[in-house]
Amino acid sequence: MKVRITLFGALRDADTRGFIELEAPDACTIGTLRDLLRDHLRENAPHISVNLVQRCAFASDDEILHNHRTLPESGQLAILPPVSGG
Repeated sequence: MKVRITLFGALRDADTRGFIELEAPDACTIGTLRDLLRDHLRENAPHISVNLVQRCAFASDDEILHNHRTLPESGQLAILPPVSGG
């Protein structure tokens, strides 16, 4: 399954297109996708901290997806870095 991950915040620097496409196995979970993304960043965007991926949330069009959830059928996700502010 081809997955398209839209990038936000500091992760946007990982690809000038603003997204990354990865090949994921069938019935892939968000936790597995998180590992695949870390591997991709180590190889293709070493200037991005792979530890950041651990603290990010993955979201479909209408909800936040936790690590145990399977990928949406659309293969479209966003990765949302942690935010802070006042």
